[in-house]
Amino acid sequence: MPGTLFLVATPIGNLQDITARAVDTLRSVSFIVCEDTRHSRVLFEHLGISAETVSLPAFAEGQRAGRILERLVAGESCALVTDAGSPAISDPGETLVAEAVARGVPVVPVPGPAALVAALSASGLPTGRFHFLGFLPRGGPERRAMLEEVAPLSATLVFYESPRRLADTLSELAQVLGGQRRAAVARELTKRYEEFVRDTLVGLATRYANAEVLGEVVVVVEGRRGEARWTEGEVRSALEAGLARGERLKLLSNEVARAAGWPSAEVYKLGVQLKGR
Repeated sequence: MPGTLFLVATPIGNLQDITARAVDTLRSVSFIVCEDTRHSRVLFEHLGISAETVSLPAFAEGQRAGRILERLVAGESCALVTDAGSPAISDPGETLVAEAVARGVPVVPVPGPAALVAALSASGLPTGRFHFLGFLPRGGPERRAMLEEVAPLSATLVFYESPRRLADTLSELAQVLGGQRRAAVARELTKRYEEFVRDTLVGLATRYANAEVLGEVVVVVEGRRGEARWTEGEVRSALEAGLARGERLKLLSNEVARAAGWPSAEVYKLGVQLKGR
């Protein structure tokens, strides 16, 4: 019989946030897989846990997952922890979990802290439906494409960001999503200097433009408000009318995209097709 892979959520800052079940699980397994053993050692020493630890950093998950799976298949049970929060959510573990499932190894979540849930719940924005983006691409066309993809969504948007890129991200969000969307920046959650700043995107972009930002950051942005997304026929009609007036396609597609709730890249592609007929 194979062992069990336990996915154990650990505190995102305050060490008191660990659950009793998480502690029991960490004490009962044969070994513990850590994103960074040096980081996790602080928590284990606090809890009095001395189990064997194995490193599984994100950059080496594909190479190191095999040996862990061999031990699980052989009957050993282990816990997977990351530096903070729930494993496999914008942290190492996704590959290990997928391969464990494929091999018939039981995977058991031991839920607990998650920065995205903590930020969303206290943001003051709608929580009934949300879209989690993890970490945005660092820049370039991929980053812009992702923002344009989610711009039409009515669900609240949640993502993680580096403090060094926060100002640039807020400015770009204001440009792509609209500066008047409500948003919240959650910083250093559960820690001594926990901070929530709530404002419009343009207000937040101004606030953080020249600010030094430290610590972990979660950004929460309200979804698109207003009328429902236009149909393709409506977008085509708007493009045809603008092209007939002699408007430049690039500017026209951006204007139609904002009104229609479509990504501008999709509208531009449709405009190119119309011009080529």
